[in-house]
Amino acid sequence: MSEDTLFSKIIRREIPADIVYEDELCLAFRDIAPQAPTHILVIPKKPIPALSEAQEADKALLGHLLLAVGEIAQQQKLDTGYRVVINTGEDGGQTVFHLHMHLLGGRSLSWPPG
Repeated sequence: MSEDTLFSKIIRREIPADIVYEDELCLAFRDIAPQAPTHILVIPKKPIPALSEAQEADKALLGHLLLAVGEIAQQQKLDTGYRVVINTGEDGGQTVFHLHMHLLGGRSLSWPPG
């Protein structure tokens, strides 16, 4: 069982968030400390602590998350491009241990990212 996180509280509507997308498997909301004009977090409703802890049974869910990112990017009119980032583990920059994808866009993004 994973720890109760900020994101699980957002899913349960215990903490407010600027939700831009929701379906039966995932939720997407604007990051409170955006790193680009569009910075949306896409999270599974199933509590997976990190990408490194995803299981074979999560394969369809992981694909669903990527398709949701594409749909959200289209809704947000990120027609000239966007970046999708998954931070995994402490050295990877993960600060909330509930799997999440950062959808970043609305400006030219440099490489390497950080």
